[in-house]
Amino acid sequence: MTDTVKLENEYKQVQTDLKKVGDDVKQYAENVEKQVKQFGDANAETKQKADDALSKFNELQLSMQNMQQQLDRPNTPAQSTFKSAGQRVVESEDFKTNASSTFRGNMRIAMPRQAILTSTGPSVTPDHQGIIAPVTQRLTVRDLIAPGQTSSNAIEYTVETGFTNNAATVEEGKPKPYSDIKFDNVTANVRTIAHLFKASRQILDDAPALQSYIDARARYGLQLAEERQLLLGNGAGQNLHGIIPQAQTFDEALVKISNATAIDRIRYALLQAVLAELPSTGIVLNPIDWAGIQLTKDNEGRYIIGNPVNGNAPTLWNLPTVETQAMVVDNFLTGAFGMGAQIFDRMDIEVLLSTENDKDFENNMVSIRAEERLALAVYRPEAFVTGTFSKKGP
Repeated sequence: MTDTVKLENEYKQVQTDLKKVGDDVKQYAENVEKQVKQFGDANAETKQKADDALSKFNELQLSMQNMQQQLDRPNTPAQSTFKSAGQRVVESEDFKTNASSTFRGNMRIAMPRQAILTSTGPSVTPDHQGIIAPVTQRLTVRDLIAPGQTSSNAIEYTVETGFTNNAATVEEGKPKPYSDIKFDNVTANVRTIAHLFKASRQILDDAPALQSYIDARARYGLQLAEERQLLLGNGAGQNLHGIIPQAQTFDEALVKISNATAIDRIRYALLQAVLAELPSTGIVLNPIDWAGIQLTKDNEGRYIIGNPVNGNAPTLWNLPTVETQAMVVDNFLTGAFGMGAQIFDRMDIEVLLSTENDKDFENNMVSIRAEERLALAVYRPEAFVTGTFSKKGP
């Protein structure tokens, strides 16, 4: 049996297991809700079963995503050479040909998406001398959302906007009731994210310095702007229509305990997603709020989540947690990111260098422009839940 066939069989089994565990999660969540309504709280055994089922569901979903990536890219070498945006610029033929003290004009270097990932260098490979720890990567909002490519300037898709379920038992010979499902066509336009900055002309003679400059500024600037758009874009003008403006508002009625902490409120938000039959696959927080959660201690002063000595993986309730300054302080977002939304890259990052922009020739400067084009499709707005840690309103 080939590795591909074996992987396909494992993938099918995980799909089967995922469906079964998903049904269990839904049943346990309904049991919790019933007990809360009847007794004001659910018993410990029911809560534990619900938590265990949700953890298992998330583990299976992560395994399925990993397998899907392997099946989508079966011929990708396991240990491919990583090249950052800066490296691709200084190693490009245009740069080698033109980057001299006499260069005048501009250079255009296209960047594949992997060149602007959050890795700071090549992946660590096995070494017979011992165990080498992998490079730690900062998780981003993009990492949570399903990836895609497009050659168009817009993405069109259909979303369900209403469902009236009239299904019922029917006497023999009597007409069957009609249910009503409403749909709406949605267009997600491709938008451009870009920025421009200047550097000393002499930097073209110093390849390592140019590489560092592009990696540190061009890449980070685009990523931060992209995250803000993916989360908060209002869809007006040249903005993407982000996830938060379309997400469900957190249902305060679900909170059944007094003085609910940030951790409690996120757990209730996950419950809200489960009751909507769209279990969350990730959490997004502002770094300030994530730090507060990590610093939570029990009555004996012991950290509940954070580990100041060895650190800890960015997870909460067994879900990957993204900390980003694009998220507003005191707000959170949970959701089924892989199922509910998808990013479509129209143009991977492109870096353009020019010595003839503005007064560059006169001042011996070089202009560096970085840009990308993408669209965001939010297929299931109800798959996302957003709210605040401090209850507001009545």
